Amino acid sequence: MQLDAIKTLSEQDMAAVNELIFKELESDVALINQISFYIVNSGGKRIRPLLTVLAARALGYQQQQHIKLAAIIEFIHTSTLLHDDVVDESELRRGKDTANARFGNAASVLVGDFLYSRSFQLMTQLQNLKVMDILADATNVIAEGEVLQLINCNDPDTDEQRYFEVIYCKTAKLFEAATRLAAVIGELDQSIEQAMQDYGKYLGTAFQIMDDVLDYVADQEEMGKSVGDDLAEGKPTLPLIYAMQQADEVDKSTIAEAITQGGSRAQLDDILLILEKTKALDYCRAKAAEEAQKAILALDILEDSEYKQALISLANIAADRVA
Repeated sequence: MQLDAIKTLSEQDMAAVNELIFKELESDVALINQISFYIVNSGGKRIRPLLTVLAARALGYQQQQHIKLAAIIEFIHTSTLLHDDVVDESELRRGKDTANARFGNAASVLVGDFLYSRSFQLMTQLQNLKVMDILADATNVIAEGEVLQLINCNDPDTDEQRYFEVIYCKTAKLFEAATRLAAVIGELDQSIEQAMQDYGKYLGTAFQIMDDVLDYVADQEEMGKSVGDDLAEGKPTLPLIYAMQQADEVDKSTIAEAITQGGSRAQLDDILLILEKTKALDYCRAKAAEEAQKAILALDILEDSEYKQALISLANIAADRVA
């Protein structure tokens, strides 16, 4: 199933999610409205809320709480984007100026805080303590992941274990919550809840690995951000970690220097040659495919349906991304 078909399948639910998002973005403070609508309208794929509505339908859920859950997930994600772009000093996201580039760092951070708090206002409306517990834990782990990533920046000794810890916290944790909560609101048994949690975790891991691969190979217009941003920020992502393991001493020193100092655009070509020589990107793609397959296997417990097939397809798409 292609992404367009998946979006068509979930069209009615996602229209309701988007309507709720725009309703809850409204504030008496004009700048909050301006920045919130700017970031939410900046061309994101809405993958995380899409996962929530698809998972709910795959589990046979017939009520409406999944709509609010999906909006909450998107608010949490959007708030992290606002904060991340300030920390990373990013200038482009999804092919547009980042909010911090357009409105300044202070406003972006504060509006990110507004979206966080709005998400918790929506959580209380669900009147489900377990939902609140899962989402509170997720937001805390995401914050820990961002700090861990900050610690790893400019550290060429970062290994795969530390890398996977970071991407679980900063990316996979919210994917995991997005799908697990579909089972929670449906009041399904623990085995189903665990399966949906596993699906989201493995899918999120595959998604982030490919995001880190695309930072080195994607077309800037397709990806919507500058190629080589991770290198420029000194982030030791999986492509660099694996390449350092396989490279000779000269190439290893080149990578270590780029990570330590933050690789310049001039260094990018040298790094790309090393990645090709060590087959680092092939290794990363294989890792992403492995995680996607684990996500698909987690769905074995579900009865077959077009929604289950959509979830399977999303896992395959995540491991085969080009943007």
